[in-house]
Amino acid sequence: MAGERIVIVGAGPAGIRSAETLAAAGLRPLVVDEAARSGGQIYRRPPIGRGVDPKRLYGTEAGKAAALHHRFEALSGQIDYRPDTCVWGISGQRLFLDDGTYAEEIAFDRLILATGATDRLYPVPGWTLPGVYTLGAAQIALKAQNALVSSPLVFLGSGPLLLLVAWQYLRAGAQIAAVLDTARLADQISSLPYLAARPGVLAHGLKMRAMLWRAGVRMHQNVSPEAILGDAGGVTGVHWRDGHGRRHYAAANSVAMGWHLRPETQLAELAGCEMKFSALTRLWHPAVDSMGRSSRADVYTAGDGARIRGADAAEIAGRLAALALLEDLGHPPNTAAKRGLLRRQTRMGHFAKGLAKAFPWPSDLCRALPDEAILCRCEAVTVGTFRAEIARVDALELNRAKAMSRVGMGRCQGRYCAAAAAEIMSDQRGCTLAETGRLRPQAPVKPLSAAIRTRSDSEVPKDAFQGTG
Repeated sequence: MAGERIVIVGAGPAGIRSAETLAAAGLRPLVVDEAARSGGQIYRRPPIGRGVDPKRLYGTEAGKAAALHHRFEALSGQIDYRPDTCVWGISGQRLFLDDGTYAEEIAFDRLILATGATDRLYPVPGWTLPGVYTLGAAQIALKAQNALVSSPLVFLGSGPLLLLVAWQYLRAGAQIAAVLDTARLADQISSLPYLAARPGVLAHGLKMRAMLWRAGVRMHQNVSPEAILGDAGGVTGVHWRDGHGRRHYAAANSVAMGWHLRPETQLAELAGCEMKFSALTRLWHPAVDSMGRSSRADVYTAGDGARIRGADAAEIAGRLAALALLEDLGHPPNTAAKRGLLRRQTRMGHFAKGLAKAFPWPSDLCRALPDEAILCRCEAVTVGTFRAEIARVDALELNRAKAMSRVGMGRCQGRYCAAAAAEIMSDQRGCTLAETGRLRPQAPVKPLSAAIRTRSDSEVPKDAFQGTG
C-alpha cells in the first residue's frame, strides 16, 4: 500500500462505512474481519451457497442489510480484505493476526477499531447447563445456520435485543414459553421522552411487542430470575419471581439470555487508549471525541466497540471516524457532511440514553446472587468463593481479586463474569463500581490454536491483500 497503511478491524456497519469513506477519498485501507463474510453481528450473513430469505433473517431491516452488503462488495478492488482473520493482539504499531492456519504481524500507520459488542450476562444460577444460550448465540443459529435452538424456550434478560430475538424466533416458528424482562415497565414509560428521538424505531419496538402479545406470548416485567433448572441432559425450565415476590415456573428446553450488550474494548486497551467509566450504563468504554478519535493519535474507534448505540449509529460513527482520520492526514475537512452526521449522532445518543434508562443493568440482582451460584464459568468459581477471597486478601481492586480467585482468567477473559464480579466486589467492599476498576485484557484476546504457525514469505498468497468483497 502506497503512503500510510490504514487498517480497519471489523467489517460490520461501522467498519464498512469507514472503508467506504476512505476509499472515496482515494485511500486503500486493509479491512480485517473475524467473520467469513461482511455484515457484523446485526447483519450477519449465512454461508455462501446457503440461500435464506433476507426478510426471515433481518425482518424490517432486510433492505438496510442488503444495501450494506452490496456496498461492501462494490468496494472490491478499492480496499484490501482479510476475512476469517482474528486480530488477537496489538503492540506499538503492529497487529498480530491469526487466520486459523497462520500467525502474522502487520504494521499500521492509522488504525480504526470497529470491534463491535458481545452479550452482557448476569450469571443466573444454572446458566452453565446445556441448552442455555446467549441472545447473540441464538441469533447466530438463526442467521448463519438457518436453525433454531430447541423449543419451547424462555427468553430472559433485558434490552431491545431480548425483544428482537424473541420476535425473530416467533416469525421463524419457534414455540416461546415466556419472555422474562428484569426491567420495570415504569422505567420504560419514563424513558419515552428520550426514546422519542427515534420515533420510527420506537414504533417498531412497540409493534414487535404487540405481535408477540397477539401470538399468545406474554412478556413479564420486573422479574427476578431464581434459577435455570435442568441436568446433564439439558434445561427443563426456569424459576422466577414477579414484582410482587410471587414465585413462578416456566417449562422450557432452552433459555436464551442477555442484558443488552457490552463493547469489545480489549484491542483498544491493548493499544493504550484511555478508558472511561459510564455511571449510566455501568460500563467502561474508550474515551473518544465526537468523531471517534481516541487518546492515542493514530487510533480511532467506531460503532458499538466505542458506544453501544446500535447499527444505524455504528454506520454514522464509521463515517465520522474515517472523516477524522482524513482530516488528521491533511485532507480538506468535509464540513457539511460532518455537521450532518454529528446532528444524527446526537439524536442516536439521546435514544441510547433512553434505552439505558428503560432497560437498566440488574446490579441489585448481581449483588444478591447466592453463594452457590457459578460466577466464573471458565474456571468454575462460585460467588461464595469469590466473596471469601475478596475478604481474605482485603482486595480493593478487581485485578487483585482476579489474581487470588481466578475469576476472569479463563478463555473468555472476563467477558461473561467481570460485570457481575465488579458488582459483587463493590457491594462487599463498600466502594463505587468505578473504584473497583476493570479487568486488564491480555493478548491473545481470543483463544488461539496450538497448531498455528508463522507464514513464511514464500507462503504469502499473491492476492493476500486483494479486496474480494
